[in-house]
Amino acid sequence: MADGMAGGVLVVAEIAATGVVRPVSLELITAGRGLADATGGPLTALVLGGSVEAAGQALQAGGADRTLVVTDDRLDPPSAEATATAVAAAIRAVDPGVVLLPGTTAGRDAAPRVAARIDAPLAADCVGFRFDDGALVATRAVLGGRAQSEVRLSGRPQLATVRSGSFPPPEPAAAGGTVEPFPVEFGPADFAVVVDETTSKGGGTTRLDSAEVVVSGGRGLKEPGNFALVEELAAALGGAVGATRAVVDAGWRPHQEQIGQTGRSVSPRLYVAVGISGAVQHNVGMQGSTAIVAINRDPDAPIFKVAQFGIVGDLFEIVPALTAEITAARA
Repeated sequence: MADGMAGGVLVVAEIAATGVVRPVSLELITAGRGLADATGGPLTALVLGGSVEAAGQALQAGGADRTLVVTDDRLDPPSAEATATAVAAAIRAVDPGVVLLPGTTAGRDAAPRVAARIDAPLAADCVGFRFDDGALVATRAVLGGRAQSEVRLSGRPQLATVRSGSFPPPEPAAAGGTVEPFPVEFGPADFAVVVDETTSKGGGTTRLDSAEVVVSGGRGLKEPGNFALVEELAAALGGAVGATRAVVDAGWRPHQEQIGQTGRSVSPRLYVAVGISGAVQHNVGMQGSTAIVAINRDPDAPIFKVAQFGIVGDLFEIVPALTAEITAARA
């Protein structure tokens, strides 16, 4: 590996309003760990907010060799400009070869600002990485997930945002990483735009991006009232409810439940697709699931090409029976 990459990897973590590290930030630890091990350099995490001590400990437990904590009440939540200032300061201090940011709304807002400030290349919405002769090669899904493209980055550091659901969460790491305060000088411009409040859109008590089980429904359910079958199966499995774009566009379900290219990406241990044909745009949002179970009456439905387990039959008979069996077994 080229000496230019010896500074290792810097990952920029994002926390929820509760102070808990968002799942995509833990995915960054997994991605960053692989790259850091390949370069022979350290993995450094950066987290900022009004109260981030617990988040710092979580990143350390996930495998960060060093976690830099920026604590400032004005960063609750942080603005894109303030995030860019903190990241640029961390880059100067750590001198990493690669910088990874989450492909969230906030991450996509801050990443190009950082790249512009330090005159560095940026690859957005990445799902995989490798090194080639010291250069970072990022894999991006294109054409609605029908194909993948590789982008070769040059210079130092090399920046990328990571699509949620592209990497598994890290295994618990052995103790040894450090958590350190990292003071940053902020200016008035960093707080020219202030987020006064963030409000949850609702949609259930289980978050899609952290659920281990997701049960999604499509147009095969025929009408919105039949989504109760999906909700009941999800409740029996202790999972979250998802939906395809078609049913969201039809007004059957709220947008925050939409999974796919124009919705959310999930990577649960179990994904159950109920009455979903399997359009590429939907599959790109759930293809990182460990196990996919498809229930559809059409044996030629594309969903069966990506599913590990397929049930061909009438969902209106299969889903209630499956829910009853799971409920009985758990009782």
